[in-house]
Amino acid sequence: MSVMTENDWRYNQLIKVFPSEAEPAFEAPDQLTRWWGRPWGCTNDVGRLRVVLMHRPGPEVEIVDTSKRLEMGAFGDIQEGWYWRGAQGPDLAGMRAQHDAYVAVLKAEGVEVVMLDGPAPGRMKSCYTRDAVIGVGGGAIVTRLGPRIRRGEEVPATRTLAALGCPILRTLSGTAVAEGGGFAWLNDKTAVFGVSSRGNEEGALQIQEVLRSQGVELIRIDLTGYRLHIDGVFLMIAPDLALVNPAQLPFSFLQKLKALGIETIEVHHEDNPWIINGLAVAPRRVIITEGASGHTLDRLASRGVEVITVQYDLVCSGGGGPHCSTAPLIRDPV
Repeated sequence: MSVMTENDWRYNQLIKVFPSEAEPAFEAPDQLTRWWGRPWGCTNDVGRLRVVLMHRPGPEVEIVDTSKRLEMGAFGDIQEGWYWRGAQGPDLAGMRAQHDAYVAVLKAEGVEVVMLDGPAPGRMKSCYTRDAVIGVGGGAIVTRLGPRIRRGEEVPATRTLAALGCPILRTLSGTAVAEGGGFAWLNDKTAVFGVSSRGNEEGALQIQEVLRSQGVELIRIDLTGYRLHIDGVFLMIAPDLALVNPAQLPFSFLQKLKALGIETIEVHHEDNPWIINGLAVAPRRVIITEGASGHTLDRLASRGVEVITVQYDLVCSGGGGPHCSTAPLIRDPV
């Protein structure tokens, strides 16, 4: 039979005086600011954008060899694991100029732009930082990118987040596959995940595990055909307004938006398809690529949406637009 000693008694009294404190939650803004220096994370896609992770295109894109043409018309090397969607090979100087101009627009909007701690070796799509990081309440989730061409981008993203002091709430593991372009916030209690070749059910489950503790519902939709990410067909631009391509979204999801009080603006069929891959920097203030028709611009203006256009075609040729090129780390609540 054990006997309590005087030291045991003193220890027990200390535990009573200094108990564990589960509340307030980790992601409470005052807790984050006190212990992690800033109110890290995002609980929406439209609040004032404060901090974003980006990467300026660099020599990594020079892996593209225009003598290697694939049957579908793109350039690529299946064994080496790279591809390029544009009709011509990458124009690095032009890509950098367009990316720099985009960064300048973001900074003019008051956004702090943090650059990635260099690309992983051979990862020629590293400028599309959105896919390696998902901003959630209290910090970020580091994803697990699907194809060989992208696997490994998670490492510099992790280094950069750690150097910033941004909490990493989960690193996807096991057989999970998910990319940031496949995730979107609808409101602070509802998010959506697009199941596709780049996002599987295990990826959704692991993201859901993080969101569940924050009282957030993660709904899933099946993307059509070989579409990779939801951010090619859906963009929140205000708490109650989204830009959509209804031909490539499930009817059930359109109904869900309506049930949540989210109105939609449909892109016109003549529009540059990349305009939907834009970025809200504040409610009803959005950055999109050039190429929106008067039809779409008029509908945006009629809803009080301010539009900033950027020339981004050379970066888009690599497979990602303004949305893909940004990974929000801090947004204001709405």
